[in-house]
This record gives sequence, structure tokens and C-alpha cells, in this order.
Amino acid sequence: MTTSAPRGTAARHSSARRSGSRPQRRPTANHTPSRGGQQGRSGGRPASRSLWDTLPVSVVPTDNLPSFAELGLPRPMVAALAARGMSAPFPIQAATIPDILTGRDLLGRAATGSGKTLAFGLPMIARLAGGTSVPRRPRGLVLVPTRELAMQVVDAMTPHASASGVSVRLVAGGLPITKQIQALQRGVDILVATPGRLEDLIQRRSADLGGVEVTVLDEADHMADLGFLPVMRRLLNQTPPDGQRLLFSATLDGDVATLVENYLTDPAVHALSTAEASVDTMTHHLFRVSPDAKFDLAASIVAREGRTIGFVRTKHGADRMVKNLARVGVRAGVLHGGRSQSQRNRALDAFKDGSVPVLIATDVAARGIHVDDVSLVLHVDPPADPKDYLHRSGRTARAGESGTVVVLSTPQDDRDVQKMLRAAGVRAEERSTTAGDPALTGLVGARQPSGTSVLEPRAPRPTPRADGSPRRPRTGSGHRSGGAAAFSARRGSGAGRPRGSR
Repeated sequence: MTTSAPRGTAARHSSARRSGSRPQRRPTANHTPSRGGQQGRSGGRPASRSLWDTLPVSVVPTDNLPSFAELGLPRPMVAALAARGMSAPFPIQAATIPDILTGRDLLGRAATGSGKTLAFGLPMIARLAGGTSVPRRPRGLVLVPTRELAMQVVDAMTPHASASGVSVRLVAGGLPITKQIQALQRGVDILVATPGRLEDLIQRRSADLGGVEVTVLDEADHMADLGFLPVMRRLLNQTPPDGQRLLFSATLDGDVATLVENYLTDPAVHALSTAEASVDTMTHHLFRVSPDAKFDLAASIVAREGRTIGFVRTKHGADRMVKNLARVGVRAGVLHGGRSQSQRNRALDAFKDGSVPVLIATDVAARGIHVDDVSLVLHVDPPADPKDYLHRSGRTARAGESGTVVVLSTPQDDRDVQKMLRAAGVRAEERSTTAGDPALTGLVGARQPSGTSVLEPRAPRPTPRADGSPRRPRTGSGHRSGGAAAFSARRGSGAGRPRGSR
């Protein structure tokens, strides 16, 4: 659904759109274009109210959508889209692209997997095409909460940007900062960044936001939840006050509402779904199970055919579950905050290519995983927050596909789980069950694991010497003290080997 702008701005909107120019951003007490300082809070709306609750709503058609060419994208970009098999836009793209191309600020909400990245990415690329990049001064900025999401935004935008002669680069924590500094020094058109790493680069004088023409805040509510709100404000204060700003968020209460009021001028507002509506194409199940039978039930569910993500509460719980699954014959990858970036990349790559069809993750991955064809999400440990349930569940039923969501509930959890589901707007089919229940095969495709361990064998520990000192692993001739000749001599004399050994 699309909505009009907040009351009092409609006339200015219409005038700006007819003229094709961008509404003038007027400095106010709530928006002082200072560098590095804090913006004042808006006093017009209580922070506890959600802007989405106050906006009038009208229906946006999902059928007979205009083509990419009719939306106003340049011909070369339309041809590149067609070459990649993208002949028609998703509804969120059809709704947002015309407004973004005119330079208008925009406020958006869309279900996961709805094509949101290209909804802002394509018109952003089109607006910046033909310009010249300057060292350290990106012309476009996309802020995202996690490095996983940043990497996937870059992957989605790069092919279309390259076809238009626009460069896209990534800066995020957990990746080599030297390479990021070098990329900025060479000049970048669009920078996709996590807030903390970008601020670090600015403090090192390796990045300057004074030339940013278009700024995107993607999943602004999640960035706020992670504590990035002060950083987001400081970064926005360093972008030109008359630049275009696009904000996408599932919720618009509290601090995110303040961001909208302080930094967006007369935005076009497109709400294609509510947070609850993002689960409309999913089938939800609540399985009640005793604590001692919980793992066996979870193992039978993830042993199904198809790509499956299981969510647990802690990184130690994730590691433990992956090991226990391997013991019963289920190969699974793991993704959590304690893993290095290279480990995360390998786990995601194996999950994407299907060589490892199960991924066990903590909430660090709830918004950062964007993998097609995930047919089931399993809440091994139920989340406490309804928003976390929705975002976890949103890893399935992407891009119009259907999906299945299962939450496991023990007697101790049941009251909280019921409350959480109600708050999320979810009606789940409830069942008390255990592994081996024949009905589970039809409901979720559950099946018994093979029982044959797939644990990776550990390297054998070196046998200690006769005197109890550790034996150094043999690494080849010439690597022991004394060189190859001394090594051969020792072997010939038998020196250094435990007595009686061969």
C-alpha cells in the first residue's frame, strides 16, 4: 500500500512533482545543518507513537505494473535488466522508482524479499550515472546494520552499477580496513557501509560525506535497535542538508520517527505491507515439546528435504547444536557473532550452493541473511520480541514464494510464546508432538536423521616422548634444527625416538 505524506505537506509534494524539482530543504530548529553535532529532537509527535499508525493508506496495484522503461529508468539500464531476466518490477520497485528519480525524499516499508534493494538501488544508480567520483568523497551512501546485509546489498547493486559506469564499494567492520581506505582513495560513487566502520574511516580522514547526493538508511529500526542511532545522526549531519534521503524501516516509532521528522523533507511514503503482513505467505506451526525431547524433534525437522534455517538464542548454543546434529547425521553450518568474517562467508556460500542445506544461526543473522529458496525457518529457541520473530521468519517466503515457520515451545516457554505470537499478529497451528510423529512428515517434511555421524575427524595429537616432553610435528626435511643432514643422521641413529617405537 502507498500512503500520502504527513498532513500539511501534500500541496508542496504536488508542486514539486509537477516541476520535476526537489522540494527545498529548509533549516529549522529540528534540522540544523551542522557538522558532527547532534540534531534536536522533534517536539511535534510523541516518541512512543508510530508514524505508520498515523498515515492515511491507499491500495497500490500488484497486477499490471508498468515496465522498468515506463518507470523512467534509462534505456541502457532497462536493457541490462532484461539481459539478466528482469522484465517486470516488483510492486515496491514500481512504487518507489519514479519518486526517487525525481530527487524526492522517501519513506518506505516492504516485506523481506520484496525487491527493496533494487527499489532504491536502481534509481540511485541512474541518478549518479555520468558523474565523476572524487577520492574519499562518495556521491551515494547506503547505511545498513550488519556486514552480512552490506555484502548482499553490494552483490545486488554491483552488476547494474557496473553496466552504468557507477562504482560500488563496501566498508564494514570485520573486514580489512586498509583495503577499504585504498578503495576510498581511488574514488567511489556509491558506498555501502555499516555505521561504526564508516565513522571510524571519517575519523581517520579517509572518508568525507560532504559530497553525498543520495543517502539511504536501510533497516533503520534495526540500526537503532543495535545502538547506532547516535552514529546515524552524526553521519547524517555530515551529508549536505539539501541531499536526497531515503529511509526504509519496518517500524517507525520512537527514535526512528525522530529521524524521519528531523532529516526527511516532505517525503513520499510507500508502505506496501505492515510488519504483520510480511508473514501472510507463510504457514506457522507451534510445536509443544518437553525439554528432553526438544533436540530430537529439531533434528527431525531440519533433516527434511530443502533449505532450512534454525535460530537459537546464543552462539554457544548454535555451536553445540551443529555438533549434535552432525553426530546424528545432519550436516549444518553455523553463523553467529563469534565467527570470523571468512568463516561466515564460507558458511553462507555452502548454504547458498546447497552443499550444506541447514544453517544454524543466532539473531545476528535474522536480518542479514538474504538467501532465496529457504523453505522452512525453525525457531529452536523462541525469540522474546515479536519483531525478532518476524525478522527471523522473513528468511522464508521471499519474493512471493510460500514458506513454513515452526517455533518449538517447552512448557516453561509456552505462555511467553503465545504472548509473542499474538503481538506479532500470527495465528499458528498448535500441536503437542515429539520426533517420530507421523503427522510431522505431512506438516513440515520431517524425517528421522540417518544416525551416521558426519563430524569432521580431529587431527591426531602427537604422541609424547619417553621423557614426557611433547613431540614436535614433523614438517618435512630441512625444517628441524640442524637441517636435512642432521635430521638424516638422527633418523639413522634412532636418536630422539621413544624406545621401542617404529
